Amino acid sequence: MRILYVDIDTQRADHLGCYGYGRATSPNIDRIAAEGVRFDRCYASDTPCLPSRTALLTGRFGIHNGVVGHGGTAADPFVDGEGRRFHSSIGATSFPGRLEALGLHTVTLSSFAQRHSAWHWYAGFREVRHTGKMGMENADEVSALALDWLARNGERDDWFLHVHFWDPHTPYRAPAEFGDPFAGDPLPEWLTEEVRARHWQGCGPHSAQESYGFGPSETVRTLFPRQPQQIDGGDAVRALFDGYDTGVRYADEHIGRILNRLADLGVLDDTAIMISADHGETLGELNIYSDHHTADEFTSRLPMILRWPGLEGPRVDRAFHYQIDVAASLVELAGGRPSSTWDARSFAPALREGRDEGREFLVLGQGAWTCQRAVRWQDWICIRSYHDGLHGFPEVMLFNLEDDPHEQVDLAEKQPERAAEALARLDSWHAEMMRTATHAVDPMWTVLREGGPFHVRGRLSDYLERLRRTGRETWAESLERAHGTR
Repeated sequence: MRILYVDIDTQRADHLGCYGYGRATSPNIDRIAAEGVRFDRCYASDTPCLPSRTALLTGRFGIHNGVVGHGGTAADPFVDGEGRRFHSSIGATSFPGRLEALGLHTVTLSSFAQRHSAWHWYAGFREVRHTGKMGMENADEVSALALDWLARNGERDDWFLHVHFWDPHTPYRAPAEFGDPFAGDPLPEWLTEEVRARHWQGCGPHSAQESYGFGPSETVRTLFPRQPQQIDGGDAVRALFDGYDTGVRYADEHIGRILNRLADLGVLDDTAIMISADHGETLGELNIYSDHHTADEFTSRLPMILRWPGLEGPRVDRAFHYQIDVAASLVELAGGRPSSTWDARSFAPALREGRDEGREFLVLGQGAWTCQRAVRWQDWICIRSYHDGLHGFPEVMLFNLEDDPHEQVDLAEKQPERAAEALARLDSWHAEMMRTATHAVDPMWTVLREGGPFHVRGRLSDYLERLRRTGRETWAESLERAHGTR
């Protein structure tokens, strides 16, 4: 058994050709999708980077594993406590640990743990390699590691290789020599000049007037010319989409090199391949540009492609799944058993039979830029904000994604019964999660108690000044009422 897991940071599903995107961003990914199962409704339970990969590693939601943010107490997993034995539980129960127990040589080629001090990520991996660049490496550097490893080990049996590409992540930074593959290609129709102009009057980090953080930076402009820092017109909108999509295409090209190496070794056809991400990206949705701040559709939905020897393909699975459910199913397909501690549910029998079998609804969380939980069901998403991340969001937002695929029309006030239905599901889920928790405090409440989402802590005072300097006094007053001045 050989398993390749390609992990593309910040990859939106709807910016891949196999998910219907009009630009040619992903020819190599698409050819794997054409042979396997493409999951249309797969989501990270917790976002962004650190919560998502911790959930994947542990098979547990952030409310149970302790990690929902990027700093403070809730950026580290809960410890075993007084019941800890000579070996802690995480190695034996981790996703790679379950595969290692089957005799697979487990390898991660990723600087994720270094970037986020997420040293728990190594639990269950026998071999760890990365560039040492804290996630600022490009795909050519990562693929060089992968090609070297495969040259030495690819023909062996029984390995699990995790290869992590950062390229779609901000700042957009594909090498200049890669050119502009999408120059002149059409832009998404929904982001009109009217929408952009309305966003320009809004607020929040990564909003239209601050599309890279809390304001323009000459350093960013010099180092990362593909990254727009203000969405001040049509040229910036083009730079936004071209910059992101070029990162996707650059990663895809290097995925192709890995697939070709497997083919050259004669093992491509019988290698299981999973292609996914840690989270997506908002590219203007909710007036957030080039980042991942919310528990919304575009941050939480992931691409998920699984080509597994013996599984019928191509096929599209349209059931609701958490990413950790796919990981649990992969372990079972490989002949193992998910840990009894996991929140993940395997649906391997349905996969083998070509059936869609998923969850009735999902609860999605975000604790690094905002504090939010959302309920995703049918055509709907309802987002509950406990801290707005300085975006001025209302406490509850409701969107019909079938009629309004880019979350532009909040229906919470017009359809209060439907919003109440979602919030009741969220309350029921929360009660069950806390009933089965090993620790008495929801880590989301810990984030709030410690000063709110990590990436906006201590930024309010300076940001209020910027809002007033740029003619947005009304937003400054609103945020000051909600949060004070610190």
